[in-house]
Amino acid sequence: MRIISGTRDFQIQEPTVVTIGKFDGRHKGHQKLLRRMQEIQREYGYRTAVFTFDMAPGGVVNGKAARLITTNQERRGNMERMGIDYLVEYPFNQEVSHMSPEEFVRVILVGQMHARAVVAGTDCGFGYQRAGDAKLLERLASELDYEAVIIEKEQDDHRDISSTYVREELKAGNIAKANELLGEPYGIHGTVVHGRHIGGTRLGFPTANILPPREKYLPPYGVYVSRVLVEGNVYGGVSNIGQKPTIEGDNPVGVETFILGLDGDLYGKDIEVQLLDFERPERKFADLEELGRQIEADREYAVKYFEEHPQWLA
Repeated sequence: MRIISGTRDFQIQEPTVVTIGKFDGRHKGHQKLLRRMQEIQREYGYRTAVFTFDMAPGGVVNGKAARLITTNQERRGNMERMGIDYLVEYPFNQEVSHMSPEEFVRVILVGQMHARAVVAGTDCGFGYQRAGDAKLLERLASELDYEAVIIEKEQDDHRDISSTYVREELKAGNIAKANELLGEPYGIHGTVVHGRHIGGTRLGFPTANILPPREKYLPPYGVYVSRVLVEGNVYGGVSNIGQKPTIEGDNPVGVETFILGLDGDLYGKDIEVQLLDFERPERKFADLEELGRQIEADREYAVKYFEEHPQWLA
């Protein structure tokens, strides 16, 4: 996959089938668009291309930092796994926010991305104040010589599946429902860093610590059964998301995971922690001995979970 990032000056020479959006979470609705692109690719031989922005437009427009289900790096990994040929991460600023919808289609999608087909949802919005919509894509299609392919929204119990819907379920701690909407487990990627070494040296539970970026949208602090991907291998785990209130000091928000059946040095390695089931909220314990007993109970909870759901380790 070719990633075009950090520049507005680019040109794709090959005919493409393009879709546009933030793709925050790559939920089932997004997957429906991407699959339709790949069907068109097989039929016409076009390259698949995704247009998105390098940051959430809302953060530039209203000045508030956006929280994302999928960070830019995670989105890149998602698109690579889907087999997308081009990912355009267009730099967004106030000037770009005032681009007219017609100019966006004419100059960027057709002119720079060489679009011969544009796949979009019925509720798509683009250009200044999101004034561009599916009807505009259809109206410009014959003039600019591309096919407009408009896709109905994927639904869950009569509600459109969207990133907002996923965030609502994550916020409520309904990790199983969020995973159902995503069509895959909610994941947190990161590089394993050194912690305080209390888990391994004093509690007998060595853990892998990752620090998610500030923009990562996290579910409620607590303990989750997790699936951990390490260098192509899959392990069961139990993960704590939060600030370790029992441990003295100012602890950053992190994801600390005890990995079942793995005894090795992971420092500096990239891992993905996928959350499967919420066990309990994070809380402060009286001392490390009480914390150790609870971690053992958490481990037993995870072991039982995987005995009942062996498909997650297949």
